[in-house]
Amino acid sequence: MNKTLEAGALRAAVATILVAAGSARAEADAVAANLVLANLSGHDSHGVGMVPRYVDAVLEGGLKPNARARVRADIGSMLTLDGQRGYGQIVGEQAMQLGMARALEMGSCILALANAHHLGRIGHFAEMAVAQGLVSIHFVNVQSRPVVAPFGGGDGRYGTNPCCIGIPLKDREPFVLDFATSRVAQGKMRVAHNEGRRVDDGYLIDAQGRPTNDPGVVVVPQADGLYGALMAFGEHKGYGMAVACELLGGALTGSGTWHRPADSARAVINGMFTVLVDPRKLGTQTSFEQESLAFIDWLKQSPPGAGHERVRIAGEPEREARIRRERDGIVIDETTWAEVVAAGAKVGAAVA
Repeated sequence: MNKTLEAGALRAAVATILVAAGSARAEADAVAANLVLANLSGHDSHGVGMVPRYVDAVLEGGLKPNARARVRADIGSMLTLDGQRGYGQIVGEQAMQLGMARALEMGSCILALANAHHLGRIGHFAEMAVAQGLVSIHFVNVQSRPVVAPFGGGDGRYGTNPCCIGIPLKDREPFVLDFATSRVAQGKMRVAHNEGRRVDDGYLIDAQGRPTNDPGVVVVPQADGLYGALMAFGEHKGYGMAVACELLGGALTGSGTWHRPADSARAVINGMFTVLVDPRKLGTQTSFEQESLAFIDWLKQSPPGAGHERVRIAGEPEREARIRRERDGIVIDETTWAEVVAAGAKVGAAVA
């Protein structure tokens, strides 16, 4: 049976597990809040269902509780940081705070973050930036078992490699575009598998490179011990964006790229290349504000298409989901919750 939890109770349960896994209370609370915010935002793929993997990664040594981002290079408007395999929710915020301060001071900052454990929902970092009036652009690579097939390929060669863009809008909620370069995030396939659902055509290939609707092919090993793969969105276009994320988020940051056989390690290592810009220092602030709003209004004047209530912009679905789930609670499927409870048991934390 599915479990419905109030956000505060879910944060407390997750924090209890993370403390038992070695995190200081402040770190555990911050990571738990980030994961639950992803659930509230409608992105269960990046929510508390990640806890079992985090616990496994800590126990294996691939995730380091209480690690902090270390500055490796600093020339003012350019920063390079090493996340030292700390929780991405922690070292990612540390990196963003440094980068945003520089952008507000100097007008822009290029931020390279290497060796962060799973950063979670990248839109969170864009939301941090737009709250300061900054434009942010993020390219992220994923070093973990490769789950996405290159365009024209028949097996997984790289990760879901997200891209995110945040743009503040004067006196309005911001534009926050956050997407995996695969047809769908790997975590969404985990959720679908746990819920016993099939998925739409065009998302997946099996271990033999054949189309399939079974999300389990990228979640659990198949009969031959191999996995299937996700497909890139937009065929060669999404594939090209994914490669850009690997080269910028992985190679340019110093975090590294994936070019080895798959292993069973549970750690998820992210590199993130971020560009932060203060539009107030570009000399185009007035036209930026006016033209941005004029264009958004123009889009929203479009009559609803078949099957749609109205035109939305990126970021609206997440904000709507937060209102709804704060009110009604967060539904966790039975399998996912059992995995979370089992993860707590591994480190001696009892949650129910």
